[in-house]
Amino acid sequence: MRKFLTAKWLDLVMANYAVEPALLREFVPRGTELDLFEGVCYVSLVAFKFFDTRVLNFKIPFHIDFLEANLRFYVRREIGGETRRGVVFIKEIVPRFAISLVARTFYGEPYETWKMRLDESENSFYYSWTKAGQTNLAGAEKGENTGVPAANSHGEFIIEHYWGYTRRGHSRTDEYKVEHPKWNLFEAKNARIEVDFGFVYGEKFAFLTKEKPQSVLLAEGSEIAVYKGAKLIDF
Repeated sequence: MRKFLTAKWLDLVMANYAVEPALLREFVPRGTELDLFEGVCYVSLVAFKFFDTRVLNFKIPFHIDFLEANLRFYVRREIGGETRRGVVFIKEIVPRFAISLVARTFYGEPYETWKMRLDESENSFYYSWTKAGQTNLAGAEKGENTGVPAANSHGEFIIEHYWGYTRRGHSRTDEYKVEHPKWNLFEAKNARIEVDFGFVYGEKFAFLTKEKPQSVLLAEGSEIAVYKGAKLIDF
């Protein structure tokens, strides 16, 4: 497979919420099924740095380093005895209009353009995104390095999904592979998740505004590669 995009995903703050599977049914791409951890369905709010971005090995001026915040959930696909564990995005927010336009138009990805900001120090990362005067915040202070999460742990489930799936209408799903080494996790101290989920992601997610996440993870991140996708039509 050919590498389509390479970059660095760094200092990921990941707030994870348990939800009823029925909440996500309409968003599940055809050919996949919800991936649960110990019988629990999760959505994750993720904010991070997108650095040193190259598309087909070319840097695009003013679109190399930026921030992203997204809401995602987890699916799996069985193919030829292999289980491909992946993510599906409800919405991806970036501060660059061209990124949103290209991602929506050519790849069907649910991107939007908002003003974004990162307040950071050596050991703290607080991401915010603003639109129509409404500001949302997700961040934490970096505590002890807890290393690569153990096999079959909650932390492994959240960060070890290496496929992406995009719903492109009723009869088509796009699949792409994401490659990166295993990430170290850090204790997330003084986590702040102040998000109006209804305003940002739609009324059906509004209840999450008052919910406490089951976990907040802080991942170190790494270099990543996204490979050119494939269209899944026959199921």
